[in-house]
Amino acid sequence: MAQAAAQTTSAQEHAPAGEHERFPPFDSTSFASQIFWLALTFVILYAVMSRVALPRIGSILEDRRRRIDGDLQEAQRLKGDADATLAAHEKTLGDARARAQTLASETRTKASAAVEAKRKEVDAKLAMRIAEAEKGIAATRAVAMGHVHGIATDAAAAIMERLTGKQTAGPEIAAAVDRVLKR
Repeated sequence: MAQAAAQTTSAQEHAPAGEHERFPPFDSTSFASQIFWLALTFVILYAVMSRVALPRIGSILEDRRRRIDGDLQEAQRLKGDADATLAAHEKTLGDARARAQTLASETRTKASAAVEAKRKEVDAKLAMRIAEAEKGIAATRAVAMGHVHGIATDAAAAIMERLTGKQTAGPEIAAAVDRVLKR
């Protein structure tokens, strides 16, 4: 701190009395040289920028624009390919569904026909069995009815014997049983 105070007092000793030092850019005596150096620096910087830096930046921007345009075109092409592939896939899927429905319908029709044929075959077998059973029942009934006449004749003879105590003749009882059974 003592050094800073010493430097300030030495600067004041060199300056003429009553005159203060001015800030150099605001000093009117150095305006012309400042403008000259400003213009010269501006021209040199402009020349360097326009000949070296700006063309490099411009080429970088142009390369980037071309790359972006190329990427966009490639993306558009790939999108078109993807859309075409998707449409082909959907068409194939639709065709497969239609074929599956047709196949299912044909299979259902064949199965229905097979079931109907089997049902008719079973119905025919059942009808034949029923007819055979009815024939058997009719035969059994005829045999049973033949036995009924004999049983009824025997039962009537036994009843008459118990009621009257004497044995009745067979042809008279058989004729009475025939009238009752209406043979």
